[in-house]
Amino acid sequence: MTYRAAVFDMDGLLLDSERLAYDTFAAACGDLGLEFKEQVYLGIIGSNAEKIKQIICAGYGEHLAYDELRACWLEKYHAVILHKPVPVKVGAVALLKWLRSQSIPLAVATSSNRHAAETKLANAGLIDFFDSISSGCEVTYSKPHPEIFLTAANALDIQAKDCLAFEDSDNGVRAAVAAGMRVYQIPDLIPPSEQLKQLGHQIRPSLHEVLSELR
Repeated sequence: MTYRAAVFDMDGLLLDSERLAYDTFAAACGDLGLEFKEQVYLGIIGSNAEKIKQIICAGYGEHLAYDELRACWLEKYHAVILHKPVPVKVGAVALLKWLRSQSIPLAVATSSNRHAAETKLANAGLIDFFDSISSGCEVTYSKPHPEIFLTAANALDIQAKDCLAFEDSDNGVRAAVAAGMRVYQIPDLIPPSEQLKQLGHQIRPSLHEVLSELR
């Protein structure tokens, strides 16, 4: 496998933060007397803020006070992720160190906003591995659209077809594949669907296995 750069998703891939987002959303629903609709929630994984709003509003109906729900959720979520390190996923540091030792440029392509992304990566001790960060607030279209991966490749001045992409979510995988990257999926909260598997990308249980293959 030949490649000139690597582009990483963040939440659920580098950082064990998707479970935290899930739990704080459920808690916010409870505080506001709302049903926690798990399937609606799972549909937002990998999406940016605008897409999240669309999915949640569609799933909960027109009477949802979305701004109130979002404020309650983010208050709970940010109370944790912005003030102490989120655990790093197994194998992430070893893979990043090895890629750096091979002089491979590295980028982040995350649906989170830039402030949250930089804070989480800094708190986890990962930010210095990366040459660039592309965030969800800087693109027009959310994953599964390829824009954020194309933006990340452009920031490294390397063609997307020459990049490896690392993702956990179905939305993210579809985006990276559409961008023309070679994709590794390390599933987090949701196993890949049978339909997704037809894309032909690589699916591995952890980044440790990926590192062993790349070596």
